[in-house]
Order: sequence, then C-alpha cells, then structure tokens
Amino acid sequence: MQIDSLKVYCDLAETESFTKAAQVNNVTQSAVSQQISSLERQFNSLLIERSKKKFRLTREGQVLYAYSKQIIQTYDSLQNRLQEIKDIISGTIRVATIYSIGLHDLPPYLKKFLKTYPTVNVHVEYRRANQVYEDVMGNVVDLGLVAYPARDSKLELVPLRKDNLVLICHPSHPLAKSKSIKLSQLAGRKFVSFEPDIPTRKAIDKVLKDHNVSVEIVMEFDNIETVKRAVEIDAGISLVPQGTILQEVAKQTLAEVRIEGVDMVRPLAAVYKKNKVLSPAMKQFLAILKT
Repeated sequence: MQIDSLKVYCDLAETESFTKAAQVNNVTQSAVSQQISSLERQFNSLLIERSKKKFRLTREGQVLYAYSKQIIQTYDSLQNRLQEIKDIISGTIRVATIYSIGLHDLPPYLKKFLKTYPTVNVHVEYRRANQVYEDVMGNVVDLGLVAYPARDSKLELVPLRKDNLVLICHPSHPLAKSKSIKLSQLAGRKFVSFEPDIPTRKAIDKVLKDHNVSVEIVMEFDNIETVKRAVEIDAGISLVPQGTILQEVAKQTLAEVRIEGVDMVRPLAAVYKKNKVLSPAMKQFLAILKT
C-alpha cells in the first residue's frame, strides 16, 4: 500500500467521481478503479457501494477515509517541513480564478512570484465562480481566486483587496460627459450585465434594489471581457470593477464615470480547503497576493 493510493481514494471519496479523481491525480479512470480494488484486497473489505444511481462509502470505507486523510496530512506536513528546513521553494501550485481576476488582477503578482521563485510551476485555470469553488472542494486545484467570497465551514478564506465598481459607457453616451453621477441617473437605461449567477451581478442587483433603481437589462454575459465589448458598441451601460477597464479608458474606447454617495466595492479573496496543508510555495504565493 502506498500514500498515492490513499490519496486517490480520498479524492474519490470527496469528489464521488472516478473521472474527477483520475483528473486530480493525472491518471486514467481505469487506474483509479485498479487502486481502489487493490485497497479492498489489502483490507479485505468492500469500501464503496458501486451503484449507478448513487455513490456511497461503506462503513469500512468511511473509516479508511478518515484515517487516510490523517495519514496524507501528516505526510504532506512532513514533506513541507523538510522543504522549509532546507529552504526549498519548489513544486506546482494549481490555481482556479474567475476571469476578471485572472486577466487583470493576478498578472503582476504572478510575475513577481515567478521572478522570485522560478522553480515553482503555477498552473492557472479560468473558471466561473461556482466552478472555482467546486474545483477547490474537489482538490482539482490548490487555490481559488474569487470576488464576493462565499463563506463555507469547509473553506479557509484569505481577504486580498477591494476594487471599486464604476459605471462604463460609450464615449459618446450622454453620461460620459460627467465625472460622477448619482445612482438614480441609471434608472430606465439600457444595461449590459453579468449573468444572474455571477456574484458581481448579485451584488449590483442588490445595490440597485436597495436604492429603488430599475434598469433595462439588454444583454447578459458570463465574463468581464464580453461585457466591455458590448458597451464599446454602445449596446448599453454597465457597472464593472475599475481595475478591469484601465486599457479601454486609456484608449478612449470606454468612458469611466464614478457613482456618488454609494459604497460600491468588490472584495477579492483567495480560498482553499480548510484541511489542506499549505506547501512553502503556496505560503509564499499567498503572501505575495496579499501585498
């Protein structure tokens, strides 16, 4: 029996999917099945009730999962402690990030980190917010980067920074003449929005509702880049994170207008599983993200 087999088993227990467990461990689905069968022979016990309708650990399987998690955490802690003693910062960090953070907030921090620790490989995946949480919980990634972080007892949350939300419109739009406006001036206007399940959309909807402002949603998109392109063709106005429009404002393809009297900020955070043992590389990566 090897540590790798126990890790595969734990990932399978947590994802409840042979396909996802294979993906996390960079092996085939067949290899996952073989390792589980090997563990069952090793302990002479049925660990998983195999059913097409529902995945479920047996009582023996639950016991093995609990002890396996302890063994893996202890092993990871040992490896990380030895690296710290030797002052080694290396390995791979798997990151899932929402598009706006990945494209606009992350690059300078990533550049600084890789320049300082060139032996670390950082693999970045661009995902929707709900998928970021799924990947973190399923051990597909080590770290997730999100806006308006959702609190969960199974997750550690590391606050990073806050970004102001500002109005964007076409440079020829009537509102573009003002440096700042009241939120009430958005009432009835054509609005390009994020899709309803996007956290930034939910936050914007709440602010508009709290101030009794109703807009006409004409388009909905799942990422910031498409929202900006729609506003650039004057399809409507939008509220977006200020840090995502620096280039467009500089090139004068978009106009930026501040909203007066309303606290419109978007908190950003890193999330990881509560029981995860942070490697020296992850600790340093988080430290740089917080600067």
